[in-house]
Order: sequence, then C-alpha cells, then structure tokens
Amino acid sequence: MSTSISTGETKGVFNYLDPASLSSGEKPWSKADTQAFKSFSELPVSYAVHDIRASPELSNPDLAGFSFHSSPSSVPVDEVLSSGLAEGTQTRKDYYAEIEAAIKQQLGAKDVVIWDHTMRVRDPSSARQPVQSVHVDQTPSAALRRMKQHAPQFAADVENGRRFQLVNVWRPLGPALDHPLGLLDARSVAPEDLIAVDLLYPKVYERGKEVLPSPESLRSREGYEPRGETYRVVPKEGHKWWYVKDMKSDEVVFIKCYDSEGETEPNGRKGVATSSPHSAFEDPAVQNPPPRKSVEVRCLVFY
Repeated sequence: MSTSISTGETKGVFNYLDPASLSSGEKPWSKADTQAFKSFSELPVSYAVHDIRASPELSNPDLAGFSFHSSPSSVPVDEVLSSGLAEGTQTRKDYYAEIEAAIKQQLGAKDVVIWDHTMRVRDPSSARQPVQSVHVDQTPSAALRRMKQHAPQFAADVENGRRFQLVNVWRPLGPALDHPLGLLDARSVAPEDLIAVDLLYPKVYERGKEVLPSPESLRSREGYEPRGETYRVVPKEGHKWWYVKDMKSDEVVFIKCYDSEGETEPNGRKGVATSSPHSAFEDPAVQNPPPRKSVEVRCLVFY
C-alpha cells in the first residue's frame, strides 16, 4: 500500500498495528517504559504526507483533530532542555503558564489543567525517543479516568454535559527535520481502524527515570500492571497524513486525544473530530539532520 507524491508533499513510512498478529481472545498490550516490546507486531506502510502550512483551515482542531499555530515562548529552549521542566522549577511554572494561555487564546477554552509532559530526544541511549508507532494517547474511557484523576473539581460539570478535551501541545526544541511529527486526518479514520491496547507500567515506576530494558525482560509481564489504555491503528488505503514542513521551536501543534463532543461520542456533534492518531516518521527528503528534541504537554481542556 503506497501513494504517489505531488509538489509540496513528502513521503513517510508509518508503523501500524498488524491485525494479523492479534491473538484471538487476548487484549493487546504494550509496555509504557519502553518501545521495544509489545504483544503484537507492527506493519510499515508508506503514505504521502501533506504540508499543513499549505492548508490554513487546519488552524481549527475540530476539523481534522489537530491544529498548527505560531507560538513563540519566552522560556529559552536551553532552559527547557536543561531543567526537563522538573516539578518545582520556575522554568516549568513559566512554560506551563504559556501553554495554558495559548490554549485559551487559540481554542476559546475557559479552564485548562496541565497534568503531564514528556521530553523526547532521538538518542540510542534515551529511553524516551520519538514514538514511531501510529497511536492515540488515550481511549475515551482512559480520557474520562484522567479527567477524574487530575481535575476532579470539574467531574460533575462533565457528567452534566460540559465539554472537555484532552489536548497535547507539541513543540520541537530546535528544527524538526529529524523524525518530524506525522498527524493522521481524523476525517480519514473510521472507528474500526482503532484498536484499544492496554498500557503496562512497572509496578514501581518513576517517570523521567526510565532505563533501556534488558533483553531477558522484554517479553515478560512480570512486575507490570495495566494503568492506561491507548489506541493503536490498523492501516487503510484512504488514510491522509499531514506534517509541518521545517517546523521550528516558535511553533506548536495541538493534538486532540479526546473530545467529549467528537462525532464518535454518544453526545457528539457531526463534523467534530474526536482525536487524531499520530506518529514520528523519517522524511526521505532530509539528509543527516540533527537529532530531534521535543516537548509535549498534556492538557485537560474545559469549555
């Protein structure tokens, strides 16, 4: 399965869940502390990847499940990298405040609760590298659990119909030429393309202190337990992929991981994207780029 390339596009190979590898009667699982092992196989599929810069209508994430914005930060990239946005640092406080303000300005949200962030570096020695598997961070049930866990003050409002979203704000910490972020257009994704996968965490887990696993432990579930649920995606001919060509650190992408008013939800609205699957990919048009570094902030957004 592949597609032809036209001017203004590039080509990417994306790792999908191989439906032939699923075991009958067993829910698929993946380890959260390493990309090295999962209970299923992946299938690399080539697609054309379109440049978001040429489509200004994609500034509204309700359309395709993501949006692209100019968003300069007053927090220097070097400070973000050196601090890791560790809890208690002024750098984290300042950066989180900027992200909250950007979401309110761009999306018209009333309340924003930031509950997590991830720094990724493409380096063989790093346990948190760019994710090269097509996925959505949270299933709807997992999104509801996150909301109740991290923003319980809004749970009653949500039960009474208040709209909420899970939105990831992704920023490259330097030029995003190496392993840019690919975004799958929600309009090209059917519900049956999404496969729920248990996310296994070590029973003793310290975020940010992950290490590369030993070969002997990869296939074992011992010491792990399910603490989350994510979507993996099976391939389809009509999937449409996007990216931001030559994205820089003064730009961000908003990625919907869930929307309570998404059209696939019980009380959803037609034409409103629920989520956008996404994945890093290698751009064959770019040769020997510097290793990618990025920060992704996970937000609960209320209207």
